[in-house]
Amino acid sequence: MEQWNHTVVEMEQLNYTVVAEFVLQGLSQIWELQLFLCCLLLLFYVIILPGNILIIVTILKYSHLGSPMFFFLANLALMDICYSCVTPPKMIANVLAGCRTISYRGCIAQLFFIHFLGGAEINLLIAMAVDRYVAICHPLHYATVMTRVVCWMLVVGSWAGGFIHSIIQVILIIPLPFCGPNELDNFFCDITQIIKLACTNTYALEFVMFVNSGLVTTGCFILLLISYGALLVKVRTGSGQGKSKASSTCITHIIIVFIMFGPAIYIYCRPFQDFPFDKIVAFFHTVVFPLMNPTIYTLRNKEIKVAMWRLMMKYKI
Repeated sequence: MEQWNHTVVEMEQLNYTVVAEFVLQGLSQIWELQLFLCCLLLLFYVIILPGNILIIVTILKYSHLGSPMFFFLANLALMDICYSCVTPPKMIANVLAGCRTISYRGCIAQLFFIHFLGGAEINLLIAMAVDRYVAICHPLHYATVMTRVVCWMLVVGSWAGGFIHSIIQVILIIPLPFCGPNELDNFFCDITQIIKLACTNTYALEFVMFVNSGLVTTGCFILLLISYGALLVKVRTGSGQGKSKASSTCITHIIIVFIMFGPAIYIYCRPFQDFPFDKIVAFFHTVVFPLMNPTIYTLRNKEIKVAMWRLMMKYKI
């Protein structure tokens, strides 16, 4: 009897063998198409990535851009640079090397940093909304409320909130048993793909992930839209100098909110099932849009455009 129990335990251990690596199906089954997309991505990086770095350097260089609004913009650019560097390097390396695998630890690391940086950016967008609320609704108290210490606290809180959001997901996923198959129908690792490969009932876990990523993201999105909508109405119906500038700033923030939250809601605020446009939405959400967010903001702000041009002329960039 004891020997039989021992055999059963060994069989169970064999059935739940730890997966050493996952196979990424990529953006397409056609290698030439993937290579073409990677070339476009590299070109995009060569043009946009230095621009985001220039935004940060410009804000740090000129003291007249030391307001909380530009401080948050520099941090947004930094987060977006980090976010857009999580998945593309592995995707490009796999295509060029003709390899489609990613290690289990590498997969978990991708998952962690995607949600860590994504969560931090959502919190930062909320901090930027608070900054605009104080600037528009309480302009006389703006300097005393939005001090440098408060701004740093909001930024650190954004990073901390992103870390807590991400570590919860990682802690819940690591204990899951994986016994095969190990193919992920995407170009990177994410919870919507990994959970489906677990050799156990994940209904309760999917619900937790849905709340943690889907409902929370949707709630923040609605809250931001309501707040910016109210600020826009107040600006348009008010009077005084800077009305046009404040209105333009609010519209820019609304555009960034839609770009950031739209794909995230599509991916996480629904059952973890495959849909036709998943890869396309994920590609723009994790690769393209993060690099464009600070650029969109910069193109609509005259102050920073002038400062960037002055810096480029000074150093002949």
